[in-house]
Amino acid sequence: MNLRLIGLMAATAFAFCGCASTQANVTSAAPKEYLSWLEELKEDMLKRGISQETINTVYVQDFYQPDSDVVKQDRKQPEFTLTSTDYLNRLVNKKRVENGHQKYKELKSVLQPVEEKYGVPSEYILAFWGLETNYGTGFGNYNTIAALTALSYDKRRPQFFRNELYQALKIVDTWKIDYTKMQGSWAGAMGHFQFMPSTFNAYAVDFNQDGQIDIWHSFEDASASAANYLSSIGWNKDVPWGMEVSLPWNFDFSQAGRSNKKTVAEWRKQGVKTRSGKKIKVKDNEKAAIILPEGNKGRAYMVFSNFDKIMNWNRSENYALAVGMLADYIGNNNQWKQRKADSALRLRTDDIKTIQSFINKLGWSKLDEDGQLGSKTRDAVKKMQKEALLPQDGYPDHKLLEKIRNYNPEIGFAVPVPERKLHNAN
Repeated sequence: MNLRLIGLMAATAFAFCGCASTQANVTSAAPKEYLSWLEELKEDMLKRGISQETINTVYVQDFYQPDSDVVKQDRKQPEFTLTSTDYLNRLVNKKRVENGHQKYKELKSVLQPVEEKYGVPSEYILAFWGLETNYGTGFGNYNTIAALTALSYDKRRPQFFRNELYQALKIVDTWKIDYTKMQGSWAGAMGHFQFMPSTFNAYAVDFNQDGQIDIWHSFEDASASAANYLSSIGWNKDVPWGMEVSLPWNFDFSQAGRSNKKTVAEWRKQGVKTRSGKKIKVKDNEKAAIILPEGNKGRAYMVFSNFDKIMNWNRSENYALAVGMLADYIGNNNQWKQRKADSALRLRTDDIKTIQSFINKLGWSKLDEDGQLGSKTRDAVKKMQKEALLPQDGYPDHKLLEKIRNYNPEIGFAVPVPERKLHNAN
């Protein structure tokens, strides 16, 4: 899946070429430290059950290069984080919606048996496909084994990527796949739906029953594997992903967030309606949460259990919103409409880092100071907003930054009122 994390020590990093044939021709003068590590890695893989034949075949050369594109990808951070609206306009765009409509017609006969077996509507499979690889047009130009070897050597998340490398070698071992054709993202995600190797081994299926699981060249295998994954984690075909809603003027923003689930009847009683002001037509006892991806000044969404399943695929609320909206466009055959963005809601990456650092120094939480507005950061921001007497929407705005700048350890967020200046009567 989309676990796009990752990195490498710059001084001893690797680089990967876009194709395996070039990769095989690379010669290197790897430092002793790396070569020693590589031998230990091979021994570890053998102990885990990978065959000597696979180790010999895959590591015919060491994949080492001193300047890695992976490092550049990992360390790259934008000056500004995308607002939810920016993100959705970028991912759910006119061309992607139109292509989704076309693929829905073209692949109906292929997707119908997948939908019948796994209970995942075709429009959702197409939405994941559209977002992951733009309907199969971009798998990524990195050799999976080479990328995961490099990321396993990195000091950032070596254990996670070493485990994924083991899973990738297991694929080669089990299915006798030519590792040079295992193409994917720089983080190791592969094929039409960008499966991580561990996901492949757990959920990939040979749907066309040709004796091979091929998530690169067989859309039947790839789409069924995606549906099998979603079905296995509890996809509910009778529940929507969610919908945009309007909130009452006196809505308690501390109630927002995916962890605070209420029944539709309870939300309805609080005055939550569809964006157009109509009654929400979902079963009264269905559990849902209200999310505010751009805080109390942005749009609000009611999200159901399938939204959480989408987030099992990618831990981003904005990604889950994009999947749901693209699926709605495809399933309802609606024409695309651009969403109006508000530049005032845009946050700087460095500002989020400042907030994360501030929270960590006060000991309120242990956040990764990565400039990303993830669920842990938003939960921590909510607590800080409560202390600072601001709306508890989990969205760090400029008012909160100003509160941080004026924070006094002795009196907290309270700003003392300056003494009144007396004018001279003369």
